[in-house]
Formats: sequence, C-alpha cells, structure tokens
Amino acid sequence: MAAQILKMSNITKSFPGVKALRQVSFDLNEGEVHALVGENGAGKSTLMKILTGIYIRDEGEVIYQGEPINLKNTREAQAKGICIIHQELQMMTHLTVAENIFIGREKTHGIFLDDKAINEMAKKLTDRLGIDIDPKEKVGNLTVGKQQMVEIAKAISFDAKLLVLDEPTAALSDMEIDALFKVMRDLRARGVAMIYISHRLDEIKQITDRVSVMRDGEYVGTLITSECTDGDIVKMMVGRTIFEKPKSASNCPPDAPLILEVEGMNAGKMVQNVSFHLKKGEILAFAGLMGAGRTETARALFGADVKTSGKIKVNGKEVKINNPQDAVKAGIGYLSEDRKRYGIALKLNVAENSVMANYDAFSGRFFVKQRAVNKITEKYVQKLDTKTPSIKQLIRNLSGGNQQKVVIAKWLIRDSQILIFDEPTRGIDVGAKSEIYKLIYELAEEGKSIIVISSELPEVLRLADRIYVMCEGHITGEVPAGTSQEDIMVLAHKRII
Repeated sequence: MAAQILKMSNITKSFPGVKALRQVSFDLNEGEVHALVGENGAGKSTLMKILTGIYIRDEGEVIYQGEPINLKNTREAQAKGICIIHQELQMMTHLTVAENIFIGREKTHGIFLDDKAINEMAKKLTDRLGIDIDPKEKVGNLTVGKQQMVEIAKAISFDAKLLVLDEPTAALSDMEIDALFKVMRDLRARGVAMIYISHRLDEIKQITDRVSVMRDGEYVGTLITSECTDGDIVKMMVGRTIFEKPKSASNCPPDAPLILEVEGMNAGKMVQNVSFHLKKGEILAFAGLMGAGRTETARALFGADVKTSGKIKVNGKEVKINNPQDAVKAGIGYLSEDRKRYGIALKLNVAENSVMANYDAFSGRFFVKQRAVNKITEKYVQKLDTKTPSIKQLIRNLSGGNQQKVVIAKWLIRDSQILIFDEPTRGIDVGAKSEIYKLIYELAEEGKSIIVISSELPEVLRLADRIYVMCEGHITGEVPAGTSQEDIMVLAHKRII
C-alpha cells in the first residue's frame, strides 16, 4: 500500500456572491494517478488552485507529506515539489525550450547567461522523460503536444513529487496523447503522484487508479477506476438523467427547402472546390481528421478567411460574403472552436456579450437602450438555462458550458437562421454536453439550420441528419444518419488525387 502524500480536509472557499467549495475533502497516494472529475463549475479548478497556492482557502486543512501546509503562492508550491500544468499553457513562445524550463533560475557565467549549461540541463530532463525535443528550439515552433511535454519537464526540474494536469489532452492528437500517457506511466513508476482533471471518460479509464467526483462545489465520492463503469462516474457527476437521443435516421423532411448552397468554394490549400447544401431545420455535420479543412471551410463561408472563388446562395439568392459582417447580414452565425479568442469578450458581462452581434438594434441616438438589453438577455438566460448569478456577471467567471450558451444566445438574439457550431462541446463536461445537444435539437425543430463541426465521431453520429466527410481540404463523401464510424473513417483517409 503506497504512502499517502496529500490529504485535503473540509476545504471551503467563497467568492463574492458564490460559494465555490463547501467542506471538500480529497486524498492522494505516492505514485498514483487520481482523476478529479465533475461538471464545469463543480469546483475542481478552485480546489487545485488552493492546493498550488493560487487561492487561499477560507476553511479546512491541507496535509502534505505528513505536515500541514498553507501555501501563499505558486513559488512556495514549486519549492515543495507541487506543480500544476494548466489547460491553457503558460509558455513564453519567443523563448527556447531551455529558457522556458529554467526561467528565473538561469545559470550564469560571470555577468552573462550560461546558455550551454541550461541547454545541457534541459537535454537531461527531456532524455529522462524519453522525449525528443531540441532544448534550443523556440517553444512557439513546437506542436501543442510538445509544448505540454516542456511544461512537464519544467515541473520535473523542480523535483516535482505532486503534479496536477488540468485537461492536458484537450488540444492533443491521438499520437500526442499516447506520448503523454507514456510519460505519465514513467513518472508514476518513479513515485510521482498525479491529479488528472479531464472530461474524457475513456482516458480516465485508461490512465487513472482512482476517480473522485465533485458536484456543485461539494465532494460526492471516490471510485476505484478498474471497478467502475462510465455510467457510474456520470451518475455521480450530474446527479440527473442525461439527455439521450440516438440518431438512427434523419429528422429533417426530405422535401425541406434549401436554405444554404455552396458551390465550388476555394480558400487556400485547406478548402479545395468545396460544394455542399443545407436544408431548413437540418443538422448537417462535417467530419474528418485534424487538419482536414473543416474549420477552414466554415471560416471561409463566414468571411473570416479570404475565398478565392465559389458561389454562396442563401434562400436561393446569391450573396457576397467578403467579411463576417456580410455573413451576419445574410443570417449566418458562427460559434468558433476557440470561444475565448473569437466568441466572447472576457472583460464584458453576460448582457454585453449577449447583444454583441446586434448592438445596432439596441442603440438609441446617444445611449444604449439598457432596459431592452437587460430584458432580452434575461429572456435567453431563462430559455437556455444559463447558470449565472446575474446578467451583470463577467462572462469569464462562468463555466465553459455556460459561456457557450451565452455565445448561442448572441446569435439567437441576432435571429440568425444558419448556425455553425465548430467543436461545440470542446472542454465541456458530459452534463453540459447533454444540454448543448438538446439545445441543438430544439433549434433545429424550431426551423434553424445547423452545421456542426466535431472531431468526436460519436457526437457527429448522435447529432447529424447528414454528414459530409473531408480529407486534406476536399469533401470525400456524403453519408446519411446511422452510418458507421468505420465508413466515416474510410472517407476521412480518402485522398483526392
């Protein structure tokens, strides 16, 4: 039986208007990978920020290596061998791998930095982890997967005994995930304890020893991974029935009118002679491997990227879309895969974000019609069941699923008839996914036409009435609802010569 390295007892933390944690307990053993799961807003990240000194707890006790600790900042945590790798990597992309690993701890030779020394030290770390990365390479030139490995190398350089990984695979390819798991297994064998936060249940079953579940800021329970099912974990996470509606056939009438037609669209290497159509009330999906051109197709359609040729018709009439403003006027709304970069304004509140695409309708001669803004925002907060203390709450304080609902509200307030959902559930827990799926179905039933881009084939098959498959910038096939994953993958690998 491995020794216990961490015990957090009765941890409580409040923010203005919100009690984020209520009497939460958690423990971790040496050489263990312990999953921490829960819906967005369950309190996982807050608990880990308390552990790593980013937040100060209001109540409770933290015992680390048999001694009580009360960390004030991340530097104190690192000094004790407690390191966190955030979902959004904290890298300086203009610096080299070695410089990122040893930032603030550089070796000097007289008054000069000793680059040779830190390069050699970085090489020893990457060799220890079994990863092939040049310590002199600028981090900005690395893939996200390799940047993740650099973060792990940096943590190990502090002689990390406890490593927190927050959604580490969210932006990784399958090959990069396999490489990460190989490194994690090696660290586990060396006695490093890891807390693994993820929404991906298949990964949790693959890499973890135990699973602890949180819900609404409270500890629910702990399961042994090898002895539980996905259903056991989900039931503890959500505390309610998950919306299920498998798609065995199209729900869109065969004679539904065409609302969007795209003919021969070209936009760089990733959008080559793309043609497709969308019916009123239809849910159309684009499937394919990473880099297939699906997002590039959506961005070209929306006017975010420059098209070199092609025709676009909305309700049978050709429209010129040279920029996003043209697309919005044509009734097209785009929910980007990177909502924090393109979908929301983090420094604005829920109401301001909700009417962002339609401010002209809420502007008087000199002032914004705030009463009208508040009324329409409240309407869609209720309609979409958005969890927020107030419409004046800063959107950055909402969970990922609720941020996504505000983005959807923005386009519904604009009354967009065509909605493009690009990776709509990326970084969103299973409960919030269920709510987004239900909402997409309801929008289609109301007559909205939906395009879904997703890298998760079960999601594509669950939602879509029809599916276009892409490979290297080309559409390689069109298949109906009920198609097998194997058939889609064949088309996803079919190169057009």
